[in-house]
Amino acid sequence: MKKLALVAILSAFSVAALAAPETFNIDPVHTAPRFEYSHFGYTNQLHRFDKTSGKIVLDRASRSGSVDVSIDATSVNTGAALFNGHIQGEDFFSTAKYPTITFKSTAVKFDGDKPVAVEGDLTIKGITRPVTLTVTSFHAMPHPMLKKDTIGANAVAKIKRSDFNMGKFAPYVGDDVTLSIAVEAMKE
Repeated sequence: MKKLALVAILSAFSVAALAAPETFNIDPVHTAPRFEYSHFGYTNQLHRFDKTSGKIVLDRASRSGSVDVSIDATSVNTGAALFNGHIQGEDFFSTAKYPTITFKSTAVKFDGDKPVAVEGDLTIKGITRPVTLTVTSFHAMPHPMLKKDTIGANAVAKIKRSDFNMGKFAPYVGDDVTLSIAVEAMKE
């Protein structure tokens, strides 16, 4: 009888261990938030931010998690220093006053043990709006070189610049913006 009780206790601990949340630190080198918009209808312009930090917590067994991302808006990279300065100005990102863009999740949706959507609050220029990131790919495995558990995902969302007080030149410069992020994160 004691053996049966011991087995039951050990089983309960092993199930609890499988359901434990895992915390991953965002890898700033392999994480790339990007934004895309129409430029006078001629082309779709695609730019990125070069400095990102944050944490992702996942509990795939219980299908829950959280995402907390900070983007250094002064790291915007359009490929042209003059244009970087232009969109950091008051009419757009206003980085002197609002140097950080944040995304804080309110819910993570799963299909099986894989996240498929992250609902949360996006803050740009001090304005917070709800946004849903659709996860288009997710992969988890030990990093082949660093031998640490690592996750990677790609996600997209659509927003309007004008919702964040950045609508100058709309509709000529598109108000609709596609956000995309390629993120890699390593387990703490």
